[in-house]
Parts: sequence; structure tokens; C-alpha cells
Amino acid sequence: MSSRSVSLTSTFLLLAAGGVAACDNDDTQDEAFYCADANGTVVDEDNCDDDDNNNGGGVGFVPFFIWHSSSYGSGYRPGYRLPAGGSKFAYNDRAARSSFGLPSSGRISNGTVKTSVVGKGGSGTSGKSGKSGG
Repeated sequence: MSSRSVSLTSTFLLLAAGGVAACDNDDTQDEAFYCADANGTVVDEDNCDDDDNNNGGGVGFVPFFIWHSSSYGSGYRPGYRLPAGGSKFAYNDRAARSSFGLPSSGRISNGTVKTSVVGKGGSGTSGKSGKSGG
């Protein structure tokens, strides 16, 4: 009976240690955010300001997006094409903004870095990247 108890206790401790190790190896990272067009070319951040006092959201039919990636550096200027591997969401997607710890509306400065973004990185585009604006 005592050897069975020791065996179960050892198994439990090994499983618990594995769970702690998995938690220590989470997918936490820093993400940089930029206002850019559909092709990933950085534009003036005012284009992604969805406050009512602004004409954000695109010129005519050109939508703008908030692009993000853990591989983006800071300091990319308008006209710069962002490196491959980023993701985007519509500039006025309040839920997506909030999920990254960004303000749900208003202006986001190009190059904004959010620390400890969990599990949000990766390549491709999010499902929230539909056309926006007029």
C-alpha cells in the first residue's frame, strides 16, 4: 500500500512539474503596431484614428489597417513597407484593439509596443481584416 502511494505521489509530482514548465513557456511576446494600407505600407497614423472628429479610415475606398508583429522594430516611417510575417485587423475593430491592450478607439502611434501580448503573434491576417471605411 505504501509503495502504491509513493508511486501515485511521484506521478502526480511529475505531472505537476510538467504543467508548471508548460506555464513558464507561454507564448508571451512584445508586439509593435503600425497604421498601414492593405499591402503593409506604413501610412500616417491619423488614417487609423477612428474618433468622430477625424476623417480616418481611408481616402475614398482605400481601407487602412493596424498591422502588428513581434518581429517589427520601432521607427518605421510612412512609406516604409513592413516586413513579411505580420498580421492585421481593421483600424476600427474595437474588439481586436482591446484584445491587444490598445485603446478601443482613437489614435495609436506608429511603432507602439505592447509588452506581454499572449498568443497573438504569428503570420497571416486575422479574420477581422475586412474592408472598412467608405
